[in-house]
Amino acid sequence: MHQALWLLLETLGSLLATACVLRAYLNWLGLGPRNQIGQFVIAITDWIVRPLRGVLPAARKAPRSLDWASLAAALLLAVVLAAAYIMIFGRGRAPAFGAVVLLALVWLVEWSLWLLTALVVLLAVLSWVNPHAPIAPTVDALTQPFLSPIRRVVPLIGGVDLSPLVLILLLQVLLTMLKSVTPSFIAIAA
Repeated sequence: MHQALWLLLETLGSLLATACVLRAYLNWLGLGPRNQIGQFVIAITDWIVRPLRGVLPAARKAPRSLDWASLAAALLLAVVLAAAYIMIFGRGRAPAFGAVVLLALVWLVEWSLWLLTALVVLLAVLSWVNPHAPIAPTVDALTQPFLSPIRRVVPLIGGVDLSPLVLILLLQVLLTMLKSVTPSFIAIAA
């Protein structure tokens, strides 16, 4: 029963926190709600981000400004999820706040890496299936800062851009390294 409850909580919490991170990233790039992805992300995260806007400084409209409310919402969701994890699997002990925050930060990094992986896979699929899809320019803008440095090093091979594959491999290495240290964070927290 605990496993099923945790699966539901983790899925909903991680997707919502990741949407908050994506909202902050869209605002940082200056994309905001002018696209389908931005509209969707705002629609599902507004209930938690909007109240935080009254407490935290608002993001400037200029690109490259941090959306503190969206980042705080992602962190808040991750902290609640980490506390729930420890309460469900921690044998009834109250979680230490510092350990919960540390576990939440590790999870946020992990979810952000998975978000970038999904965006790169989506970009690759769209480039082959429908490069003129309405969301293609947004996905390209979201992945461009990460693919550009790789494209400078990895040349086109037979007209095929292998930079998404290289980035996915790098992200998987980072995720593997993060997974290797996550049990120690969980042991500290639990």
